Amino acid sequence: MLLGGAPLTAAAQEPAGCPGAAAPPPAVDTSEVPAPGEPVPEPLPVPDEPVGGARLGECGEINAPGAPPAALDPIASQSWVLADLDTGEVLAARDPHARHRPASTIKVLTALVAIRELDLSDTLVVTQDDADQEGSRVGLEPGTTYSVEQVLAGLIMQSGNDAAHALARKLGGIDDTVRKMNALADELGAHDTRAATPSGLDGPGMSTSAYDLALIFREAMRHPEFAHAESVRETTLPGKPGGPPLPVESDNAVLWNYPGALGGKTGFTDDARHTFIAAAERDGRRLVAVLMRGENKPVRQSKFTMQLLDHGFSLRPGTSVGELVTEPEPSEEPEEPAAQAAADGDLPSSPMFGTVGVPLTALAVLIIVVAGAFAVLRRRRTRLAAARRAANRGPDHP
Repeated sequence: MLLGGAPLTAAAQEPAGCPGAAAPPPAVDTSEVPAPGEPVPEPLPVPDEPVGGARLGECGEINAPGAPPAALDPIASQSWVLADLDTGEVLAARDPHARHRPASTIKVLTALVAIRELDLSDTLVVTQDDADQEGSRVGLEPGTTYSVEQVLAGLIMQSGNDAAHALARKLGGIDDTVRKMNALADELGAHDTRAATPSGLDGPGMSTSAYDLALIFREAMRHPEFAHAESVRETTLPGKPGGPPLPVESDNAVLWNYPGALGGKTGFTDDARHTFIAAAERDGRRLVAVLMRGENKPVRQSKFTMQLLDHGFSLRPGTSVGELVTEPEPSEEPEEPAAQAAADGDLPSSPMFGTVGVPLTALAVLIIVVAGAFAVLRRRRTRLAAARRAANRGPDHP
């Protein structure tokens, strides 16, 4: 049974044999210690049923009946998902809902918020605070004016934490941006995801899953602005006033080395270890591979990701162990045609209704009424699930 708003339990219990079902492994440093006076975030509620289908609740490698295994070394990635970007089918996975830290792969969610809320032609002036951000930086120059589109390129292509900070300022500040990221994740049905920073630097309560990252990346790729930025290998941004332009190259080795590559996102922190997203197209099929909590030794994550993509393209279309389920807003769910017809008292104008007589017409009316009742029930369940999620959130989870 697929989850499109299944009840969530506040108690974060680890299912037997499934490590990381409720929260990532313990941190290895102090990056996730809350500020003085701030509470320690509780783990996010765990859905009563696995989002995307029952099989996605399994812990080991998950393959469709008769499909060969991907046989990816667990050291390469403790959790991964291979999915079709167009149909949403999950072709294969390993512990897909295990909660791990995203590192810079969360920048896909940051980019999606920025694309939804900002005019890409608008401008911002980079501050010294932007430029001084910890970790990977694209090299934005303080005092220099950039378009939102240019900063977005630095965020996606070179994983710039300076770019993430600059976009967050434009979105209203770090706290507001994190709230917007978490609200969007919840809207999409990414229930394993809680952002703590716009850049992916570790913070209190940060988590996501390979499933959620595939879901978020799929949504982002529906936006041409994001898909274009993902596909660019190299570009230039403004440098210092009067100085040469700033060269920018994509840090995703799959984009440079895999035929048909569409882009992706890399990530690393001491707590998250290596995370990786890559997408590619072949023979009209677009697939995405997401790897979490991996290591670059003895083999780099990019090679394992390409191995997963090869495996996916070798599987016949329609192979599925689950699906990426994007939840609609309850208030925006379109009225079911059958329910609307029953409510309006209208019947289809097919000749059948004019020739088969009263019994069949009555049966058709009954079917329409029942369908309408089910539609209403489904919408009511979705609203109740949303209310339960809201009730389970503490002050640390916007």
